[in-house]
Amino acid sequence: MTEFVRKRVANAKNDILSGLTVALALVPEAVAFAFVAGVDPLVGLYAAFMIGLITSVFGGRPGMISGATGALAVVMVNLVAEGNAMGAEGEQLGLYYLFATVILMGIIQMLAGVLKLGKFVRLIPHPVMMGFVNGLAIVIFLSQLGMFKEFVGGEKVWMQGSELFLMLGLVGLTMLIMWGLPKIKATSKLPEALIGILVVSAIVIFGKLDVATVGSFIRDGGGEGLKGGLPQFQFDIFNKVPMNFETLKFIGPYALILAAIGLIESLMTLNLIDELTETRGNSNRECLAQGGANIITGLFGGMGGCAMIGQSIINIKGGGRTRLSGIVAAVTLLMFILFASGLIEQVPIAALVGVMFMVVIGTFAWSSFRILNKIPLTDAIVLIAVSSLTVFFDLAVAVIAGVIMSALAFAWENAKKIRARKHIREDGTKVYEIWGPLFFGSIQAFNSKFDVTNDPENVEIDFIESRVSDHSALEAIFNLVGKYEEAGKKVRIKHLSEECQALMIKASPRLANVIEHDIDDPRYHVMAKAMK
Repeated sequence: MTEFVRKRVANAKNDILSGLTVALALVPEAVAFAFVAGVDPLVGLYAAFMIGLITSVFGGRPGMISGATGALAVVMVNLVAEGNAMGAEGEQLGLYYLFATVILMGIIQMLAGVLKLGKFVRLIPHPVMMGFVNGLAIVIFLSQLGMFKEFVGGEKVWMQGSELFLMLGLVGLTMLIMWGLPKIKATSKLPEALIGILVVSAIVIFGKLDVATVGSFIRDGGGEGLKGGLPQFQFDIFNKVPMNFETLKFIGPYALILAAIGLIESLMTLNLIDELTETRGNSNRECLAQGGANIITGLFGGMGGCAMIGQSIINIKGGGRTRLSGIVAAVTLLMFILFASGLIEQVPIAALVGVMFMVVIGTFAWSSFRILNKIPLTDAIVLIAVSSLTVFFDLAVAVIAGVIMSALAFAWENAKKIRARKHIREDGTKVYEIWGPLFFGSIQAFNSKFDVTNDPENVEIDFIESRVSDHSALEAIFNLVGKYEEAGKKVRIKHLSEECQALMIKASPRLANVIEHDIDDPRYHVMAKAMK
């Protein structure tokens, strides 16, 4: 017990410093995603604070950071726009419809946790996971390119000349600090990302360099600044959003999509952090925490969110391992909003872009290039497809498509493995020894192994080296027996599992005389509930 406490106290410094770094990186991300969703920056910042705090305390993955994310923001922008159009002339109700949707989203996520659906994340194949990581790294990279644009005449255009070179120089310096510090053994134990932000900020402030800062970024986007108070309970949600079926029909689909994207991104980030830390999180507990956090966030004026892979990796790389790191990040973010908005607004965007570029480098699975020509073609196609779909559509579409592609490829490959060894006994009985899985995909190949017309009067089908996997397989056996009986031939079936035997006899009691019971019958369950 003493050793456990000592280790926790020893890592507290790393957790606190890493949390401070994450808080700095959260500011522009939350503000940017709020602009994407078409809401005030404080709506994004409040979401980052509330979701970050609640999931850090109650979530299933210590060290994982949650907040407002781009994957959800791109869905919210249409919701807000449609919600504004539903109000009376001049009345902007989009924000309140967003809050109501986030609350419903949280309820759906909590139901997923109660029903223990989080465990299904284990069904996501490794190529899908690698594709998700690569796609998300590309998305993070592309999102940072927008920081190299400036407003000219009310339009955003690419930086040019000295402004561009200065921006690139500061970004490069931040990346150089983060890359070089770990190689210096005598360096401080401060997170390299935090040191990079502080050094570049000092150069900009004391050098009086004219570069984009967090403050100018907010003002250019139409915001007034970071300064704000504590989140307030949004009583207007219940006054301005009609609580009827029409509202549910409008926000329901958005809530389902947001809940799915949020859970998929959170659970896949949880898996990634599990691999990085060689520990294991609790996916169902994370579902409950994410859902509860979004309900609270919607009630108190936040835009909703989920786990953030970029900030989570910053935290883990900075030494954050316990719940303390996430709590520090969330509380520090609130302190920025309440008391230190002036200081944070002076942080140059270039420093934060440099940190995110290093996150991209650390996130992307570079080994995927090396293994592409060494893994099965179907896995390579899935990896590339998921990466591309993540970039061009969204995470939920990419992961669902990847899982479906992997499942179909698996079914196709296993469908080709069904075999039948045939021989004739001395008494004239023809024996079919089935080898391989029998399921919906292999039924056609299974049926092709039998010659009902030319087989002798006595036939035996032995499943000792096969496995009957689903209802379709049971139907195939049932129909095969019927064909032999119609041809006036006697068929015996051996080595079916007890469950297979019970299901077939229940469907047709006459099969009790066809199925042989043996002491070495295999034991396994079948994905079937009823037979014709």
